[in-house]
Formats: sequence, C-alpha cells, structure tokens
Amino acid sequence: MAVTPHPSPNFGPRRGGVKPGLIVLHYTAMATADAALARLSDPAHEVSAHYLIAPDGEVFALVPEAERAWHAGAGDWAGAGDVNSRSIGIELANDGASPFAQPLMEALIALLREVMARWPIRPQDVIAHSDLAPGRKSDPGRRFDWRRLALEGVAVWPGPAAALKADAQAFRRAAMAFGYPDLDCDILLEAYRQRFRPWARGPLDGWDMAGAADLARRFAVDRGDASA
Repeated sequence: MAVTPHPSPNFGPRRGGVKPGLIVLHYTAMATADAALARLSDPAHEVSAHYLIAPDGEVFALVPEAERAWHAGAGDWAGAGDVNSRSIGIELANDGASPFAQPLMEALIALLREVMARWPIRPQDVIAHSDLAPGRKSDPGRRFDWRRLALEGVAVWPGPAAALKADAQAFRRAAMAFGYPDLDCDILLEAYRQRFRPWARGPLDGWDMAGAADLARRFAVDRGDASA
C-alpha cells in the first residue's frame, strides 16, 4: 500500500532489544489530520506514533517500525508494561465523537495486514489504547468498529454464548486472563464495553460475563512476570 513519509523526531530505541508484538489503536481527538501531524512531529510535545491515517485514507509514516514511538504512555497489557517498546502505534484522525470515515477504515485494515505480516502479531494482539490504560484513556472509543476488524481477521470479537450470572470477581479474572491490567471491576467493565459492547450501560450483566469468559477461554495470555 502507498505510504506518505512524514518523519517525526519523537522516537528512540526499543528497550532491551524487544520487538513489537502488539498494535495499539488511537484516535487523535483533533480537528484535522494536519493538526495531528503537526502535534506528532513537534519535539516540544514528545508524542508520536508509527502511523497516522487521515479520513481520506492517506497513510503517513512517522516513525520506523523498528523504533520505539511515544504513543502509549503509562499502562500495561498481558501483565507487562513499557507498551511503547512492545508495540506499534497507529493514530486515526478522528475527533472522538464522529463515526470513522470509510476510507480510513479500509486503509487501516490494509495497513494492519501488512504490519502483522512483518512481525509476530496476532489478531488478539491488536488492542485499544483504552485496553492498556483503562480509566485513563478512552480511545479509539465507542464509535470505532472493532467487529469489522474482527470479521476481516485483524482483531478479535467475543463469540456467541448464553448469558452467565453476573459476578464481579469472575468478570475481573476473565478480563485479566484476556490481557487487561489488574484493576477494579468497574474500571475494567468500562474498558471492556468501550470496545466490545459500546451500546451497553448500567451494572455488569450476564452478556458482559459471557463475552469476557469467551475471550479468556480462546485468547488467554501467559502473563509471566510483570515488567514496568
């Protein structure tokens, strides 16, 4: 696919020789793609990503994939921190409240396929910023179509299952088995719903339980030793 170079100075080496095994999706929460490019390329702001996708589908390459971009911040996934060293960050030009443009989504799916072919990244390794930093981040938000990505084979989605009895601790265990950080149930529930049940409101219910249990069963991670 065609990629437009737009180098950012905001990057460094991946720590400890780690290679990327995750992809983290973000929204820019800015008015235009040009404004986001300027922010991600400004040394004063100390933020960046490997790629930015504009609403018209143009893909900008800001940081080489082998380098550590500064996009994830504090948080962890699958029991390990320093997500910047372990991931490739993709920013999506979106204000956080509007639907994601069709050309943007098509370009994202194509880009994900290419990146996943270059690195040992599986569909379950494509995550939201809100997944690794629940309670702190909400992007790419409830308007983002994760189910479409799953149908295209570049993300995952819970399978159909009967509702289970609501149990906060069982939900928390299932969410953490899938990869979510060790946080309170209410915080994890909000992160889970932002991605998998964006229409849901109210207390934990049996459908949250069924979905989280299915994800844990199919995609449980080996958390190993948590690292900062």
